[in-house]
Parts: sequence; C-alpha cells; structure tokens
Amino acid sequence: DSYLQGLVHFLKEPLNLNYADEGLLQELHLLSPVQISNLISYRKLLGNFLSIYELQAIPSWDLDLIRKLRPYITVAEKTLVFKSLKDRFNTGESTLLFRISQVLEKSKGYFSNSSNATNFYPGSPQKSLIRYKNKSGNLLQYGFTAAKDAGEQFFKGAQKNGFDFYSVHFFVRKLGIIKSLAIGDFTINMGQGLTQWQSIAFNKGAEIINAKRQSDVLRPYNSAGEIVFNRGVGITIQQKKWETTTFISYRKIDGNFHPGTADEEPYISSLQVSGYHRTASEVNGRGSQGQLSFGGNVGYSTEKFHAGINAVHYDFQYSIKKPDYLYNKFGLSGKRFGNYSVDYSYTYRNLHFFGEAATDEQAHKAFINGLLINTDSKASMSFLYRHLSKSYQALYSNAFTENTNPTNESGFYSSITLNPTGFLRIDAYADFYHFPWLKYRTDAPTSGHDYMTQVTYQPDKQVELSSRFRYQNKPINYNPGDASLNPVIGRPKQGWRTQFSYKIDKRFTFRSRIELAWFDKKDEEPQNGFYTYAEVIYKPVLKPFSGNARISYFETDGYESRIYAFENDVLYGYSIPVFFNKGYRYYVNGHYKFSKKLSVWTRFSRFIYVGKMEIGSGLDQIKGNKKSELKFQV
Repeated sequence: DSYLQGLVHFLKEPLNLNYADEGLLQELHLLSPVQISNLISYRKLLGNFLSIYELQAIPSWDLDLIRKLRPYITVAEKTLVFKSLKDRFNTGESTLLFRISQVLEKSKGYFSNSSNATNFYPGSPQKSLIRYKNKSGNLLQYGFTAAKDAGEQFFKGAQKNGFDFYSVHFFVRKLGIIKSLAIGDFTINMGQGLTQWQSIAFNKGAEIINAKRQSDVLRPYNSAGEIVFNRGVGITIQQKKWETTTFISYRKIDGNFHPGTADEEPYISSLQVSGYHRTASEVNGRGSQGQLSFGGNVGYSTEKFHAGINAVHYDFQYSIKKPDYLYNKFGLSGKRFGNYSVDYSYTYRNLHFFGEAATDEQAHKAFINGLLINTDSKASMSFLYRHLSKSYQALYSNAFTENTNPTNESGFYSSITLNPTGFLRIDAYADFYHFPWLKYRTDAPTSGHDYMTQVTYQPDKQVELSSRFRYQNKPINYNPGDASLNPVIGRPKQGWRTQFSYKIDKRFTFRSRIELAWFDKKDEEPQNGFYTYAEVIYKPVLKPFSGNARISYFETDGYESRIYAFENDVLYGYSIPVFFNKGYRYYVNGHYKFSKKLSVWTRFSRFIYVGKMEIGSGLDQIKGNKKSELKFQV
C-alpha cells in the first residue's frame, strides 16, 4: 500500500511542477520517460509554468493525461524548504491509523480446542494494523507499523511480543550531498527489475508506461507486507551528474527448515512468502533463515542519458536446497548468491530506449531492452524484448515478464495507444513468449501468446464507456486420461469486459460492468464465466460523509473460468476478490470525517453462493453458503 499512500500524499500536498525533479515525477506512476523529459525541457526553455492549462503545450501531453494528473499536481511559486533536520521535525504532519477486520463466519481452523496447533488456528480471527507516520513534505519521513493476521496469537503462545509483524523506518532526503538516507526498513529498486526491485511495478495493461520500471533506487518502507524489503541502512550520495547508493541489510526470513541428518547439514527447502504464522508448521518456519544482503548502485545521468552499474549479494544462514523435481533443476540453491547488472536509457526527441543486462554469480545471463515512442499527443507505442536464461535466478526481483520470477523466458511485447479524437482512446498490446525449460504444472518447454484490445469512449466529463477483449494461450499440463507422461497443450482463455460510468451530479456516480470468460472452448468440458455489477458512489463536496455500495452477480463453470474484479475499500486498503461458481457479492463502504484530525471508515462485504453447503478448503473451510467480512478503520 506504499503506492496508495504516495497518491494520497500528493492529494494533500500536490506536486509542484515548477520544481519537481525526475524522481518525484516518476512517483506519480502516470508519466512516461518521454513525457517527463519533455516537461523538464519545456520548463528549462520557457521558465516556470504560469497555469495548469499551459501543460497542453508540452509535446506528447494530452487532455486525458492532464485530467488524470490534475488532483495530484499544482504550479506555484517555490514554497519554503526547511533544510535543517530540526525544522523538518518541527513541521512534519503526524498520522496514526488503526484498522481491524474479521470474517464473521467461523472457519474450520477455529473450532478445534486441541493443544496441538497443527490442525487449528490458536489465535483470534481478527486481522489488525496500527501505523504511525510523520512526514515533512518529501524531505523527512519516519514511523512504525505493527500488524497481526487472522488466526495469529496476540501477547501469548507463539506471539508473546504482541503483534506478529513490526516495522520501523526513518528516511530523510536532500541533506547536502546526501540525496537520501534510510535507517530501519527500506526498499531497493535497481535497473529494470532483473537484479532487485522491491517497490510496486505493473506488467501488461492499457498503459504503455508499464513497460519500463521507474523509481528512485532507495525508498522508505512502511507497508504491512512482511516479505519484500530490506532492514538495515541505506544511503544515496549525489554529486552533480553522479549518484551512488550503498546498503546493508540483515533479516530473519521464513523458510521450510529441515534439520538434516548425520551425513547432511540442516537446509531450507523453500522460502515462505505468505507472512502467516498461525499453525505449528508456519510458526516453526518463522525466522528460520538468516539473510545478510548488501550491494549498491553507481549511476551517471544527464537530461537525456543514464547509465548505471548494480550489484546485490546474499549470504544465508542455511543452504537453500529445493525438492528434487525436474522443474527445480536450475532453481535457486546454496548459501551464497549474487546478481550484477548494467542498466541504461537514452531519450532522443520522442524516442526513449532503455534496458538492463544482468548476470548471476554463476554467470547465467538475462537481458531486457525496450523502446517507448510518443509520436505526438495522439499516438504512443512501446516495444520490449526480454531473454532470460533458464538458469538465471534472482531474489526480490520484479522485471517485465510473463513468469512470476524473472527466469526461463524469452519474449517480445508491443503495445499502442491511440487518441484519434478528444473523446476516443484505443489501447492494444500483443505479447509472444517462450519458456525453454520446464515449469510448475508444465512438463515441457512451451510457447504462448497474449492479446488485448480496449476502446474507451468519453464524450464528456460525466460519461465513460469502455470495452476490452483479451485472448491468452499459455500451455499447461492436461492429462484427463492419467497417461504415464503429462501431455502439455495450449488451453486458451478469452475474456470480454464492458463497463460504464456516469456522473449523475456533483454527489453521485453510477458504475456498471459486464464481463464474460471462455476457457478452452475446444475441450470436451469447456468452462464459461459471467460477472456483472452495479455500483453507486456518493461523494458530496465539503460534506463529512461519503460512501459507495456495489452488488455483483457471478456464474462460472469452474475455477479455470474465474474472474477478478477490483473493489473500493477503506483508505489504503485494497480488495481484488476472485469470482467462481455461482452466487452474489455485495459491499458497502462508509467514510465520516469528524474533523480535520479524525476520520472513520467502515466496510461490510459478503459472498452468497447458490447451492453450496461449504466454502473454501482445509482450515479455511466455512460451513454454509455465506462468507462475510467487517472492517473498521480510524
């Protein structure tokens, strides 16, 4: 949720385009490198902006982009900058957030009273979060986060220290030649995600900027996720066109621990990434692996050119030794591991070329190269080629790939955005990829492809209509006859989504969507899926209360034809549930602002499945056909 926190910060303190540098403009996650370069060049040539309306004169900027940016930006004379740490401490804004949620129906894991915690959840069913943050503009930030998941104990048993997860961070920017300094928890983002990328990054979608990773190398961390971050010290030094970042981190991370035998040392078979510490096996794996990591980045940048050298090295307490499956042959293993790369980018007029070439400690290679083109405000394109060896391995990386982890893949991706008129937008992409080695549930080298086309019609500020079609064919194992070898075949999935938004007046907005899915239509038992919702949003101007409500109906033939849908949630919260089988879902959100210092959010949501006697599986199985969640935040 660091991404959501950043956007809310810009709502409160809009980004001043007269003085924002490239790093701050990237934090909006809305601007391509060409658009950022054009803004900075325009500002250097003609001076500060006098009005927001002047943005229309920047090459490759259009009204649609400016509308998206409008809530988060401003143009103004330079405000007073507090340079000393004392001034920053005295002028910071403090916020304290408390959130608690609970699934109201009891699942199987909460009914056992056995003293053996292997078959039940010993903790309470509440999920809770406390976060304190003090922020002085973009110059100083510090705070702490404490979180507990449902089923985890609190001040007893395995959690004698209260919350299951604690995080503390201190982050300061622009102290002389120190561009940024992090103490405590922080993230490192280098290159194009082949070496290490711990902040949010998007892949295929309607926005062409998703093809490139953009972020400062060193960033503060104050999310509730328990896995992808560093804990230690990091510093970035900037001198003219040169920038150097170094960091060191030590953490206890979760893993599946094996004590070994007389002939074998203890080892970790896999790293756990769920963050759950409820059952005995999850608690035993907590902090079972020690991880020391260190590295850094040296970069040289001009207005149009950038080149950098990146390195990260890991030392583990115990060797990683994955199960002896054929698809694990080239998996991460051993006690020591490292990644090294060079990244580069160059902007020439309306072209932006970027890439990264990486290697791991065993000299296995990975490459990503891309090109972004903004022909004018009416057309933009992106092209990206990647080639990652089946042996290349990286930890905490997040490159633009079809695979979850950047390994065992080559592919070519291309996308285009057209704005032929002020009210019509067309987005499309095509992606072709090949996996040269086996994967989980794929017992042979395979190739696949993915297409998407979306048309958005917005005749005015009140109405928006969009329709999207997506086709994906990614081969997997398919063995209904229990043959001795798993046949690997392509099983295509198609989806069509149409959604409508209408702003009735200044208070009310109505939204609706219809989505269809078809999975493997040539199979003897193809699956189809259907999903629809209607939603009303109430947000009056200068009133303390706002809220929204949605009701959904879904019907699918099985899990393979499942459909996902993003939902509104409490501030900084998010919900993307999966819909399959047959039933209804509804939710209601409410927000009341008691004063400038106190706000309260509530949320109630419920699944109602038609014809089902139980929901879920294992310890999360619920008897009945309803699953409800209540959430409260202040």
